[in-house]
Order: sequence, then structure tokens, then C-alpha cells
Amino acid sequence: MPSRWRPGPARLVQLVAGLWLFGSGEALLVGSRLGNSPWSVLAQGVSRHTPLAVGTATIAISGVVLLMWLPLRQPPGVGTVLNALLIGVAIDVTLPLLSPTAPLATRALEVPAGIGLVALGSGLYLTTRLGPGPRDGLMTALARRFGHSLRLVRSALEGSALAAGWVLGGRVGVGTVAFAALIGPAVQRMVRVLDRHPLHPL
Repeated sequence: MPSRWRPGPARLVQLVAGLWLFGSGEALLVGSRLGNSPWSVLAQGVSRHTPLAVGTATIAISGVVLLMWLPLRQPPGVGTVLNALLIGVAIDVTLPLLSPTAPLATRALEVPAGIGLVALGSGLYLTTRLGPGPRDGLMTALARRFGHSLRLVRSALEGSALAAGWVLGGRVGVGTVAFAALIGPAVQRMVRVLDRHPLHPL
């Protein structure tokens, strides 16, 4: 198995590109004002009560999640660290580029575009196999520790993030529902395509 900490240039470029696309897709969902992904609902909620921007709040939440890895002994990789940092940076860079006065038709298009970018970004970074993201790693570690299914643990984590974010004022809406319904199949499709036609030699 290739090292999670010493990727070649091609794998590193693929990882960074995937994470940046992921963050840009999240920004499109936030900018649509039609509902965020569950973890971005939480980040937006945190941002409403702190000086942090949405992307910076995303980085802070990732840091807290990584601390939760310690008692679970989940091994990280360079992909884990870059995931925790770059997605939030991409959100904060992309959001100011989106018009706050865009008409509803434009904002409605930002929802599928955002979901598509998150799916493509996920496929790119997951197929580098350089370590899970903070949330994915917590999910697999909890499932392994307590013997629950990945689906159950993921639903519990995302449901908790969504509920906490909504209480804090994060935006929940049709975009949230669309993300929940479409992101799983879309990421699965992207991973299959990239595994069949890899962009780098492992």
C-alpha cells in the first residue's frame, strides 16, 4: 500500500484539486440560500454566533472532530490534514465570488451544481487513498468501536450536525434535502469511474 504521508506529485495534485472542488461545491450550496449540507448547516450556525466565516468555522469544526479521533485510535494521513484545512479555505474563497442578489432561478441552479462539485471532489480525494476526512474517519472509527453499521453512524452524525446547526441558525431547506438524497449515489458513481480510470499510478 502506498504511504498516506508520502504521495507522489500526481496523487497530491489530485487530492488538492478534489478538496478544492469539494469546498467550492459547499460554497455554492451556502450561496444558493436554499439549504446547506448538514455539516455546512452547522458551520453556518457557528459563524452566526462567532467572528468566524463559514469556511473558517468549517476548519474549526474539523479540528474538534479530529480531537475525537484520539481515543478511537483512527490513523490519519496527509489527506486527513489537507481535508480539514482546504475545504474551509475553498468555501471562504468561493463565497465572495457568488452574487448575494442573484435571482431565484440562478440560485436554484447552484444547488445541483454544488452537489455535483462535492461529488466530483469526493471521488477525486477518496481515490487517492491518502487518509479519510475528519468526518469520514470518525464515522468508520465509531462503527468499528461500537459494532454499528456505517449507515447508522453516518445518519446519527449528520443528523446531530444538522440539528445543532439549525438550532444555531444555519440554513436548512430544499438544498439540504437534495444533498441528502443525491450525494451518496453521486459520490459512489464518481469513485467507481475514477477507480476504473485512475488519474495517477498507485
